[in-house]
Amino acid sequence: MTSDTQFPVPVTARPSGPLSGAARVPGDKSISHRALIFGGVAVGTTTVSGLLEGEDVLRTAAAMRQFGANVERGENGVWRITGCGVGALREPDEVLDMGNSGTAARLLMGLVASAPFTTFFMGDASLHKRPMGRVRVPLEEMGAKIISRSGGRFPLAITGQSLIPIDYELPVASAQVKSAILLAALDTPGITRVREGKRTRDHTENMLRHFGAEITVTENADGGRSIAYRGQQELTAADIIVPGDPSSAAFLAVAATILPGSDVTLSNIGLNPLRDGLFITLREMGANIEILNLREQAGERVGDLRIRASTLHGIEVPPERAPSMIDEYPVLFIAAAFAKGRTTMRGLHELRVKESDRLSAMAAGLKACGVAFEELEDGLIIDADGTPPKGGGVIETHLDHRIAMSFLILGLATQTPVTIDDGRVMETSFPGFVEMINALGATVTRGRGA
Repeated sequence: MTSDTQFPVPVTARPSGPLSGAARVPGDKSISHRALIFGGVAVGTTTVSGLLEGEDVLRTAAAMRQFGANVERGENGVWRITGCGVGALREPDEVLDMGNSGTAARLLMGLVASAPFTTFFMGDASLHKRPMGRVRVPLEEMGAKIISRSGGRFPLAITGQSLIPIDYELPVASAQVKSAILLAALDTPGITRVREGKRTRDHTENMLRHFGAEITVTENADGGRSIAYRGQQELTAADIIVPGDPSSAAFLAVAATILPGSDVTLSNIGLNPLRDGLFITLREMGANIEILNLREQAGERVGDLRIRASTLHGIEVPPERAPSMIDEYPVLFIAAAFAKGRTTMRGLHELRVKESDRLSAMAAGLKACGVAFEELEDGLIIDADGTPPKGGGVIETHLDHRIAMSFLILGLATQTPVTIDDGRVMETSFPGFVEMINALGATVTRGRGA
């Protein structure tokens, strides 16, 4: 599905038979963003295989070109990035349009904080509503000058300065804020330290090591970590094979779990211990998920997943698991709608400030499809009897790709079809989603259901 039309493109999922076969989901979005950024400031040429070519990541590629990196896609799908070196970014000729990508926005804000020029940022209507204050605070503490709308919201301008290192404790667990600080530290003399009370995804730390930098990570007895980075180290080009995105694999894994008779293998999936919370949770609910060919690529744990249809039961998901699966909760809500018993999910404040208020948006969609639930300030409680919900809803996606795909998964196993109001937004993270899941046996079509 392409997004070259300005008009909404409704998409309908109809009750389907079992899914079967093998698939390779698009590359990990978090790693793809970082591969472009670090390749763009490293010395030499980095090749990247398996890069996610969704709209969000392509925004980062365009921005790195404006900063002076040579970023090209080869005919074989392998990207070549010749970096400009740490501290050698070029002033962009135009405003950086981040589209819908909060990851690109927050990471690039950190990257330019030490650059000796002013960078202007904008995005789409959804991104302009999202809070950037949690990134702005530490960057200003380091010395960057930022002008923005209230709450640090887009559009905004950052005038880079010679920064000073800081010792910063994250008030809220956020890999994006941590990464923004570490990117600002790249050209900052001295040691910058970030302390996190709850461990968040560590792709930035892994990639810094992969590009030859020294970074110190200290595990705390209370489960938190301290990350220290000495600025102005030279990064050296290093090739990357991007694993499949576990957040994208989550949709196919849930579909294969809830559709009777399904047997699907997903190859080359990133299984970083700070990103595998959904698969752990599904297995606790009774899902039959087998990990095959476990290995390491560019500092990341990777494996293949075989998922077979299972009978699920409700559980209480530990709130402390939320950082390892925060993006997967929408599709976990779908799995819980097919489980027998009560599934309680708390600690999800972060979902209120994603591409949409995902808690409220998911609650509205579940209600339209006949799912019994209680919406909490920080989560959902879903009660189900193990039989398929009625479905039949027309879901407002709020320009949120994860809401769109979650309700299409729901519609594959409900009693009646489920329609989303606009499928174009799926291109931001999972280009070709409809084609891939249909190739496994699903019934997803453009247009409204009957």
